Amino acid sequence: MSKLITVFGATGLQGGSVIKAILSDATLSQQFKIRGITRDTSKPAAQELSKQGVELVNADMNSRSSVDAAVKDAHTVFLVTNFWETMSRDTEVKQGKIVTDSAKAAGVQHLIFSSLNNITETSGGKLTHVLHFDGKADIEQYMRQSGVPSTFVLPGYYMSNFLQFMPKGEDGSYTLAVPISATKSRFPLIDIADDYGSFVKPALLHGPKSDKIKDNRILAAAAYYSGQEIMDTFMKTTGKGAKFQSIPEEVYKSFLPPAMQMELLENHLALEDPGYYAGAALEPSVKLVEEAGGKVTTWEAFIKKQSVWME
Repeated sequence: MSKLITVFGATGLQGGSVIKAILSDATLSQQFKIRGITRDTSKPAAQELSKQGVELVNADMNSRSSVDAAVKDAHTVFLVTNFWETMSRDTEVKQGKIVTDSAKAAGVQHLIFSSLNNITETSGGKLTHVLHFDGKADIEQYMRQSGVPSTFVLPGYYMSNFLQFMPKGEDGSYTLAVPISATKSRFPLIDIADDYGSFVKPALLHGPKSDKIKDNRILAAAAYYSGQEIMDTFMKTTGKGAKFQSIPEEVYKSFLPPAMQMELLENHLALEDPGYYAGAALEPSVKLVEEAGGKVTTWEAFIKKQSVWME
């Protein structure tokens, strides 16, 4: 008899990737029936999931009764929270706690959460404004203390971000302008839509108490790349001009809406010190993916998939 997995954010990048990974895996597709949680079950992305046999349920993570219905009878729950929807750490943490409490009450046997490091802590208090990291770390801590068996899959820096962050100049060349060093910065890159689910698969296959998953954490990124390596690979792959430009912090902030300035500034500063994952190695997590029959997308391979860059 198949087990039920509730996937929050079913039509988003991460939840959608998890569903795709389950449906495309011969073992997991037999083990799990999928309930996809979305705010609008009528939108095309949701209807496409329905055609693939996914049960669609509308739920509000701010409502305990709504979440209770979403996780009812679930063996496993995958949760991703969206800081950017409200830009409120308190709201995000509240949602994470509601889902955790609901999962505990429902007897959920495995809670998988898209977590991140607490940058305030890993930076020794130097970087205190990266709220979309710190809030998820708060949720992870609450889950660990709840007693619900949990695994935490920490997504890296989205490769797709560069589609927005690398503007094309009038001369046809591309520029990445950020307030960090070209050589000291370390971006742990992931093709989020295609690969995130591949990093969740080991958690599903091995369970929440496996010795294979150190500290119940999987770091979801293909490899570390410096800013210079990112641009050098882009030039080599596309044949187009590209440069990394280290700019002053105040100049960088001037490009952003006031509410996002410190959040994104310190997010980038953390890539240099203390590091996105505080220096943790990515190889053990990539090995888990490979042992599960998957492979991760390199930055070069991602570039080749982007028609806007390759045309």
